[in-house]
Amino acid sequence: MNDDSSGRIAAELAAWIATAPPGAQLPPTRALVARYGAGPVTVQRALRTLAARGLVESRPGVGTFVRAVRATRPEDYGWQTAALGAAPYPATPVSTALRTVPNDVIALHSGYPDRELLPERLVRAAFARAARGGGAVGRPPSAGLPELQEWFAGELAGATPAGSVPPAARDVVVFPGSQSGLGTVFRSLVGPGRPLLVESPTYWGAMLAAHRSGVRLDPVPSGADGPDPEELDRAFTRTGARAFYAQPTFANPTGACWSPTRAADVLDVVRRHGAFLVEDDWARDFAIEGVRPPAPLAAFDDGGHVVHLRSLTKSVSPAVRVAGVVARGPARERILADARAGAMYVSGLLQAAALDVVTQPAFRTHLRGLGRQLRTRRDLLLGAVREHLPQAEVTAPAGGLALWLRLPDTTDLPRLVADCEAAGVAVPAGDEWFPAEPTGPHLRLNYSGPRPAAFPEGARLIGAALAAQHADPAARD
Repeated sequence: MNDDSSGRIAAELAAWIATAPPGAQLPPTRALVARYGAGPVTVQRALRTLAARGLVESRPGVGTFVRAVRATRPEDYGWQTAALGAAPYPATPVSTALRTVPNDVIALHSGYPDRELLPERLVRAAFARAARGGGAVGRPPSAGLPELQEWFAGELAGATPAGSVPPAARDVVVFPGSQSGLGTVFRSLVGPGRPLLVESPTYWGAMLAAHRSGVRLDPVPSGADGPDPEELDRAFTRTGARAFYAQPTFANPTGACWSPTRAADVLDVVRRHGAFLVEDDWARDFAIEGVRPPAPLAAFDDGGHVVHLRSLTKSVSPAVRVAGVVARGPARERILADARAGAMYVSGLLQAAALDVVTQPAFRTHLRGLGRQLRTRRDLLLGAVREHLPQAEVTAPAGGLALWLRLPDTTDLPRLVADCEAAGVAVPAGDEWFPAEPTGPHLRLNYSGPRPAAFPEGARLIGAALAAQHADPAARD
């Protein structure tokens, strides 16, 4: 009955509004209650209905008014074309890994771990403590909080062999996430128009950072064991490059992990060419249970050739965008100068929260549990892929967040991705991870995403879409 009354009141008021001038004030609620013989709640419900229809607007403490009708006209921003000129770098679409999909879609596309894999309790407590400290109001040093610098340096020092000089806290520059750190490193060590060697395939975010910095990418083939040192040596000689970006531990997207021998050979090549190795160590915390990740290459180099990037965003929380870059000598000074020019400093609150989390004994306990959960999730998705996509080539990565699938050469990858989306499963085309033409059709499937119980169904849907494509003669023409 109240709904009927509010609808009647809204209809009568709408008829009055149609004849009233814009800005006219409606009677106050008390007057409307008396006029219509209804309760205040019913009148308020009628007013909310009118507001939702865009007929009135409420001004707290003043009253309710007839909403002015604004003229509608096409938006013309054509003048900006001449003012902006040509784009300074190629337009790069947002990666599929950053897309948000509806809850009922099986999400195998994301580049981030699911919330249940994060140390949420530690993060919440850390922010509460940080808010009570100086980081909530003070300005931290440009290079980062000294205690956080010491932690990043200590991580490497713990792996540094006898006879080598471990990095010091002063060698660390803290950044608001690895993306910011990569951009600064590429600008500082390579520069616009200069070549940067990268593994192929490689992290799409590194390619984006390079494009935005004006750096020219030169791909080096990289397989399950990393790049061929001889191929890398030829690439340095051919291009004259002075830097090589790589992910030696659980690479994105392949999950590849270099052996100590391969790492030493690559480092020798870098040293012979008087070059830098930008070591992106983003996945160190994502080792599968029972796997001990190899020591970072930076632990074996005290000559300043390795610039080490360690991000906490994925292992702590996407809300804690904090990363550390460890560099020695003049390279560190150039990196710090660019960081100061770009961001001046990183939020002290974020740094304090990140430091609080990673120094808690419970964080190490969390990482051990994370390794077990990753193993379960990886094996679940891997088994489903092998059952429903027997024509795909896939190996079990020892760490990281995803499986890397090689599909048959005849696969129409854009069509497969679209068909999977229509069927209710989001998957990313592997083309996003190639700095040049892809070597074949690939998919990257995240096993750390939400709803692992749906992984088998997701693999079945992908397999069905692939089978339907190869059963269609038109798809092979």
